[in-house]
Amino acid sequence: MHVMLVQSLVFGILVGALYGLAAVGLSLVFGVTKLLNVAHGELLMFGGYATFWIFTLYGVDPFLALPVTMIFLILIGVIVYGLLFARMVKLSEETKIQNTLLVGFGLSLILQNLALRLWTADDRGVTTAYSGWAFTLLGVRFPIVRVASLGIALAALGALHLFLQKTYTGKAIRATAEDWEAASLMGIDIHRIYLLAFVLGTAMAGIAGALVSVGYSIEPNMGLEWTLIALIVMVLGGLGSIMGTFVGGIVLGVTQALTSCFIGGTYREVVGLLIFLLVLIFRPQGLFGAKER
Repeated sequence: MHVMLVQSLVFGILVGALYGLAAVGLSLVFGVTKLLNVAHGELLMFGGYATFWIFTLYGVDPFLALPVTMIFLILIGVIVYGLLFARMVKLSEETKIQNTLLVGFGLSLILQNLALRLWTADDRGVTTAYSGWAFTLLGVRFPIVRVASLGIALAALGALHLFLQKTYTGKAIRATAEDWEAASLMGIDIHRIYLLAFVLGTAMAGIAGALVSVGYSIEPNMGLEWTLIALIVMVLGGLGSIMGTFVGGIVLGVTQALTSCFIGGTYREVVGLLIFLLVLIFRPQGLFGAKER
């Protein structure tokens, strides 16, 4: 029983890291721009397909293909932002959220049908020579692919954190998130910062999609599920909190794993949604978010 509990915790952390990475991009975009892009899951799906086709057509290892996948998603992010979201940045926050919800739902339908048209509804996945490899430590099994995915997720999060904390552009992004009017008065190009934040969020979705294609399967209708996961994790961690969002993903993953272990896999989604509702009721700023004054 002890080994089973530890094994569930390990799998929960490995899955939760992927949840957190998927939600970090959405949290960054919303925290800076107040654009709620509910097509985030579809962007993640395109990252998965990009990795799959790079591996299938050219034989490039999915982890080595990450830079190409990121560039592909960055290009998509630039196009999507320029065509759909750029014209909404001057709206009031409430109107901006309402409009981006509508645009995001429309975009998600377009991207779903585009993927369905291009690649059919078949499930795809990247199977490498080491996909089934694992090592055992104290009776607990650690799959190589998921451990590597955890390492990449932590590296991506660390790089994003250093960029936001140590670079001038990163500080400009944080200043814009705090007060865009004051940032504008200080000479910061708000439109450029919004575009950069959106592109960074898209790139993070691309990395998450690549890792999903290696550890799980991808198909055109997966976007909604991952968007919901990202929204739940973002609220759990705290809106706009990058580190809090990632930890929120770990919390959700561990909770689901323990639920599957003790109650049954049927209830894992229900328990996750229950925690989501309790956080909304008793701590709406999230587990790691600061209260607004």
